[in-house]
Amino acid sequence: MKRRDFSALLAATPLAGASATALAQGAPVEGRQFTALSQALPTTPAGKIEVIEFFWYGCPHCYAFEPVVDPWARQLGADVAFRKVHVAFRANWRPHQRMFFALESLGKEAQTRPAIFVALHQQNATLDDVASQAKFLSSLGVDPAKYTDAYNSFGVQTKCGQADKLVEGYRLEGVPTLAINGRFTTSPAQVGAGQSMSEHELGLRTLKVADFLIQRARAKA
Repeated sequence: MKRRDFSALLAATPLAGASATALAQGAPVEGRQFTALSQALPTTPAGKIEVIEFFWYGCPHCYAFEPVVDPWARQLGADVAFRKVHVAFRANWRPHQRMFFALESLGKEAQTRPAIFVALHQQNATLDDVASQAKFLSSLGVDPAKYTDAYNSFGVQTKCGQADKLVEGYRLEGVPTLAINGRFTTSPAQVGAGQSMSEHELGLRTLKVADFLIQRARAKA
């Protein structure tokens, strides 16, 4: 989901036929399938290639990307550190961002994420305040009192601020976006700019670009 309308942005993006062609015929091209930062950002942990998926629970494109990126992330090499970061481009995304970091602090985020996506995208739930979140999550085995404490904690507030700084540092314009080793970003929107492809195919193409960028990181290119 873009800061601006996702579909309108794709339709307006130049290089309409170039991106898919370049990816099919050879290596991904900077400025088409991926973006290189002018100055690399710090990464963690030391000695690992960091891959970050920036997303929002309420984003339909992130929901579509999840079944593609999740198995891919699980088979990444031991030298790669993968993590998700929930963004808050707008104020009304903040409750979902706090939910993500609260669940992460409790060690419950990965196991509850599928149900959260289903609730938001198939059951018309909003989960836009801590009370509705705690009630919903209690059905998934999350203690409501512990969750509420985590949601309101200074630690979660700090994590949200750190996420905001990462969004600024990577100059993100939309989600889902993958950031590779503090140097590159790629996304379904960029990889498939102007193309008529399913969300699944866009996701697969994005991961091919990410694989290429991880290999570049390994080669220190």
